[in-house]
Amino acid sequence: MSEVFEGYERQYCELSANLSRKCSSASLVSDQEQKQQKFSEIKVGLDDADVLIRKMDLEARSLQPSVKAMLLAKLREYKSDLTNLKKDFKRITSPNADEAAREELLETRMVDTHLASADQRERLTMSVERINQSSERIRESHRTLLETEELGVSILQDLHSQRETLLNSHKRLHGIDDAIDKSKKVLTTMSRRISRNKWIVASVIGALVFAIAVILFYKLSR
Repeated sequence: MSEVFEGYERQYCELSANLSRKCSSASLVSDQEQKQQKFSEIKVGLDDADVLIRKMDLEARSLQPSVKAMLLAKLREYKSDLTNLKKDFKRITSPNADEAAREELLETRMVDTHLASADQRERLTMSVERINQSSERIRESHRTLLETEELGVSILQDLHSQRETLLNSHKRLHGIDDAIDKSKKVLTTMSRRISRNKWIVASVIGALVFAIAVILFYKLSR
């Protein structure tokens, strides 16, 4: 269903219920000044209701046929309800009851009044409740969407933090690799020096042994 139509529908249902209460209370007012003020308020409300009916009609006719047929059926009920409100207003404002009755009869022939006003009011109330429930579901969906968005932002922040941590770890590992390479070079150099020193020591020992052997041979030969 069109959200635009639902908005007009909600406004009309609230306005219709308000006008019905004002018509009932205006008939009980005895002060003429207060009564005329209430009549003026009702007249303005009826004009606003006419505007809403026209807007709903234009919106319904602009939709697809399947939706259009359903909305036009509801619109006929609202038009009938508005006609009854206008009748009530004319009845309480007319100084001549017979004239008001004749006007009511003429208007009755122009509109479809198969359903009683009480049933229409009940349907209007049910429509308002359905609209309010739909609005609540929309608000709940909006809240869920906001919560999901906040969760997504939090997850992205966590991922960014983890990425920074991994990059820092990679840099530290790269530094450790460089240190290991340097240590390998130092150890290789030390190993080579140790090997060279071993050969030098072995050579010195060999020379000493040879010298001692020569000295012993020389002494023994005498």
